[in-house]
Amino acid sequence: MEWPNNYSFLVFFFLFAPLLCLAERSTYIVHLDKSLMPKIFATHHHWHSSTIESIKIITPASLNSHHPAPKLLYSYDNVFHGFSAVLSQNELEALKKSPGFVSAHKDVPIELHTTHTPEFLKLNPSSGLWPASNFGQDVIIGLVDTGIWPESPSFRDDGMPEIPKRWKGICREGTDFNSSLCNRKIIGVNYFYKGAVAENTHVNLTTFSARDSWGHGTHIASIAAGNYVQGVSYFGYGKGTAKGVAPRARLAIYKVSWRELGSITSSDMIAGMDQAVADGVDIISMSSGSAHVPLYRDDIAIGAFGAMMKGILVTGSAGNRGPDFGTLVNGAPWIMTVGSASTDRTFAGTLTLGNGQKIRGWSLFPLRAIIKDTTLAYNKTASSCNSTELLSDAYAPFIQVIVCDGPEDFSSDLAIGFSFQMNSVTDTRFLAAIYISSDPRTLTSKSFHSPGVVIGRKEGKQVKDYIRKTEHPTVTIHFQETYEDVITPTPKLAYSSGRGPARSYVGISKPDIIAPGVSVVGAWPPEVDAIRVGTSMFLGSDYNIESGSSMASPHVSGIAAMLKSVHPDWSPSAIKSAIMTTANPLDNTQKRITVATTNEPTTPYGIGPGLIDPNRALDPGLIYDATPQDYVNLLCSMNFTEDEFKTIARSATNHHNCSNASDDLNYPSFTALYEFDRDGNNYPLLVKKFTRTVTNVGSGAARYKALVEVPKNTSISVSPQVLTFGKKYEKKSYTLTIRYRGEGHESYVFNYGSITWVEQNGKHTVRSPISVSPIILPWGEF
Repeated sequence: MEWPNNYSFLVFFFLFAPLLCLAERSTYIVHLDKSLMPKIFATHHHWHSSTIESIKIITPASLNSHHPAPKLLYSYDNVFHGFSAVLSQNELEALKKSPGFVSAHKDVPIELHTTHTPEFLKLNPSSGLWPASNFGQDVIIGLVDTGIWPESPSFRDDGMPEIPKRWKGICREGTDFNSSLCNRKIIGVNYFYKGAVAENTHVNLTTFSARDSWGHGTHIASIAAGNYVQGVSYFGYGKGTAKGVAPRARLAIYKVSWRELGSITSSDMIAGMDQAVADGVDIISMSSGSAHVPLYRDDIAIGAFGAMMKGILVTGSAGNRGPDFGTLVNGAPWIMTVGSASTDRTFAGTLTLGNGQKIRGWSLFPLRAIIKDTTLAYNKTASSCNSTELLSDAYAPFIQVIVCDGPEDFSSDLAIGFSFQMNSVTDTRFLAAIYISSDPRTLTSKSFHSPGVVIGRKEGKQVKDYIRKTEHPTVTIHFQETYEDVITPTPKLAYSSGRGPARSYVGISKPDIIAPGVSVVGAWPPEVDAIRVGTSMFLGSDYNIESGSSMASPHVSGIAAMLKSVHPDWSPSAIKSAIMTTANPLDNTQKRITVATTNEPTTPYGIGPGLIDPNRALDPGLIYDATPQDYVNLLCSMNFTEDEFKTIARSATNHHNCSNASDDLNYPSFTALYEFDRDGNNYPLLVKKFTRTVTNVGSGAARYKALVEVPKNTSISVSPQVLTFGKKYEKKSYTLTIRYRGEGHESYVFNYGSITWVEQNGKHTVRSPISVSPIILPWGEF
């Protein structure tokens, strides 16, 4: 083999260089300039292998047959170009003289990921949406919330370039917040309070700035776009590296919620959204919303409509009023409505009984308590643990850990019941408690004021049997444990996540997507209480664990921002379509996602099309796009009065083209509403026809075939059943007709199915949920 001149020099150098002492070997990450790859090599992997082989031949280490040879571990060609290898210091020095060498760094141990949700969503630094979007760099996410704690390490601007020149916002100074606290990550802040002050004239607002005194805004900002922070945990739980979904995106903060005032007003919220649009944000993220009001009175929906008309996608949390139907908020057709789901990670405390049996349970007790071979008891009289008097009677100096029974049925006060139990145990002299509960809300609770572990009923029976059969039962408890990839099935729809349809408009199934929202770690103001221990001790933390659809929404904001970075010409509807049609309705057992409380299969009114899949959304194949005029056509069909229409559209109908008024919006889901006969007679036949237009955003010519999952008591026809595209960006239309007749004894039956366009000889599948639902819904009027 004839070596290039560079390699000849390398051989010459090492054959005649003095022998050096052999050094300890380490793993190095090596960055190379691929443009300098010698043409003799067919692939980058051949180049990397040859480089290692040349070093193996010419370094002094090779003279010692007992010395380990350099070893190539991985070749990289996506996030960067280079490889990882096990090298001595001598070999590394040789490598530095090779063609295309840029840099080399010692490999470092990577801890468990604290903000684990990016890994759960399969975001990968070497392929997919992260590298394609450069991790969201230069996309601007506007967060309308409680402000921010700018000193948090999650908001450092390490490694970020200069602020985009298109940014028009300011860093508004205020109480304990000067302009130097903004940087290349937090590129602007503003705050709005006049509405709240007007509503709370008896309260003296003393802090006028974007500083977060509540914690909520800081938490969601770090979820959406927090920078990388190593060594993070919540009191020892989830140790690792924290990061947001789009760690290189920019943050623009609009504070509209004030802890002192205890409320958010629509006027302040709209002011924040309005300023965000003026400043030039790409995405607006909201984790709050109006109560159930008609669209023309929903100021948040109206503000979102204006943002959409200017090309800005608005994401909004579905709320936490589930599990009943019709509890969802932020359900306007033009908002990306996000429900909450669990992940595969759990925080734990482990019981070791005196007989050696180990039982893992849920715990977030924040201190490193020492409970070793401690006496254990179950007192049937005091087993509810909701009475300090009964617990005091059950206490004895030789009993340190008490077992508590949870309620037998799932009632609305279960979570409150656990809180009462915890308070009662804390108020008595027991060292710790074991709580038996199968309620999922308890299994995500942070209310550990004293040492405690929550276990299920099956495990609870095992503990009770051990106590009953043992003369001197004991237990050892370890806290601050974190486990990943251990929950099956997952995800599950959160019990509290708001369910559709939206009362303000039932013609479109909501939510649009679900995302991680259970036990999510995020940044937190250290001066805001994170947890109470004992009766009166409050602990602060730089990072906190929170649950709710508020945590789910910024996940989608970050993903939408990265999609906008890769596809700057995509409209809000196109981004929404890409996210919806690539979502996954199945859990990790390949069965339909279930509800956390009941384990029953979910409907589109709970999960929409399913769990967001960011890497598939990057390349959806087909998109359902909708223009601002399409949304105006929808408004024109809603039988609004002139004033109601003008409230949303900002001008009268005669200033808009309503000649094509239609409730058949080009949306990536289908909802057919049937009439419900309250007298139990047969339902009239429902026939609903939809027309949809899809745009081919694949690489070129493609052919798709329709695959339909038909809801119960329904027939569905699709025409045409095959869509053939000759080139990229070509559009094709099809019709989908639903025929449904229910049975008289049914009551509020929600049937669901789907249509999936499957690319023939290709990789894309484009799925839309189908809902067949009663038109008379079980909540009455507004």
